[in-house]
Amino acid sequence: MATEAFEDIAETFEFLDDWEDRYRHVIDMGKAMPAMDDALKVPATKVDGCASQVWLQPRIADGKFYFDGDSDAMIVKGLIAVLQALYTGVPVGDVAKIDANAELGRLGLNDHLSAQRSNGVRAMVERIQLVAAG
Repeated sequence: MATEAFEDIAETFEFLDDWEDRYRHVIDMGKAMPAMDDALKVPATKVDGCASQVWLQPRIADGKFYFDGDSDAMIVKGLIAVLQALYTGVPVGDVAKIDANAELGRLGLNDHLSAQRSNGVRAMVERIQLVAAG
């Protein structure tokens, strides 16, 4: 049940055989993200459980889920971009139906992230699902 944007990432990853190329692609995705306004980087938007500094600012518009995010680590910023592709524009009621672990597994991320990074991704997904659940 992935979005078209996420399917585009999955398709790109199929062409990138080498994990280092995939890793670079995730970093490039993070570099391409607009910076989050510093005024939004407050304790309420900070995600606990991440080794890096991570902020997520979710919003719901027209019954669909969106969020902005930022991190002080480029790979994490890239992972935020991947999560944006997975969740942006999804009807709020469908956010909980997305199996983020399985979708990220399709990209091979589960096998190549450190335990700390994996915990951070899990914390971000939990925050997204919590906000969407209302």
